[in-house]
Amino acid sequence: MKKVSVVILNWNGVDMLREFLPSVVDCSQGEGIEICVADNASEDTSVAMLRAEFPMVRLIELDQNYGFAEGYNRALAQVDAEYVVLLNSDVEVTPHWLEPLLDYMDAHPETAACQPKLLSWHRKEYFEYAGASGGFIDRYGYPFCRGRILDVVEKDEGQYDTVMQVMWATGAAFLIRLSDYREAGGLDGRFFAHMEEIDLCWRLRSRGRRIVCIPQSVVYHVGGATLKKDNPRKTFLNFRNNLLMLYKNLPDKELNRVLCVRSVLDRVAALVFFLKGDRENARAVVQARKEFEEMRCSFADARMENLTRATDKAIPERFSFSVLIKYYLCRKKYFSCLVLCS
Repeated sequence: MKKVSVVILNWNGVDMLREFLPSVVDCSQGEGIEICVADNASEDTSVAMLRAEFPMVRLIELDQNYGFAEGYNRALAQVDAEYVVLLNSDVEVTPHWLEPLLDYMDAHPETAACQPKLLSWHRKEYFEYAGASGGFIDRYGYPFCRGRILDVVEKDEGQYDTVMQVMWATGAAFLIRLSDYREAGGLDGRFFAHMEEIDLCWRLRSRGRRIVCIPQSVVYHVGGATLKKDNPRKTFLNFRNNLLMLYKNLPDKELNRVLCVRSVLDRVAALVFFLKGDRENARAVVQARKEFEEMRCSFADARMENLTRATDKAIPERFSFSVLIKYYLCRKKYFSCLVLCS
């Protein structure tokens, strides 16, 4: 068994691999460390390039594009390691980036997963949108981070350099015990992509396992390499999967109230897109809600399992306030202000 397998999921990303895989190879040396690229049946020259230029990297070839969630499930079924890192192909790692993560996990068996500090590759002094210094959610399921509230991304000045327990770790650089990953059922392949890591972390937290951010490890993320932030497909997946995640994980006493509020908020979001002239994203929100209603019954068994296996009824990292009210009405746009004033 390996100590850690760093697994990069790839689909038609030959240029990203050529750009960022060298840093992973150079900075992830050590006994018991393996680097893998799991290819989601790419149609470009990714596989040929990997064989020719990176023979030291283990190649896992999948027979079709399974998306992010199921692609990782199938790749990790072929891995034998104590820990696995789910690493995006557009991430540049830094020297010794794995050491703080592994040292912490070895010393804290109650912790299932962790992430490094995620900084922007384009603006290296700023946090990166997708995970910053650890993630949380508000009472209505909206995610935010230490270092990023909605669209406001903070400059990294060391203000979030403490190790902290979080609600979710970013899927861009996600280290997890393989035993925890498998015991929790892995990522939900029905999500295809987006929100799947938050859903997995919610399951782990509700079962008494911990998630942390360890900022002593630093990586740089390009972000939006597959789908840009304002892409209608990304909007659709984010809204639909966020609702599915709420349905799967919310306690009975909260579910109807939260979904009722979300039905209003989602319609407001669609209206805002429409008034801005962005009809494609407005339609994406409407379609996401429609598909959620069509799919929710098929998630009933998963919901029952999650509620039955939950041991922690209240999760402190799921805040009781609305981040939208804090942001738009109270003008709290930094994590430190948001939490201090909650």
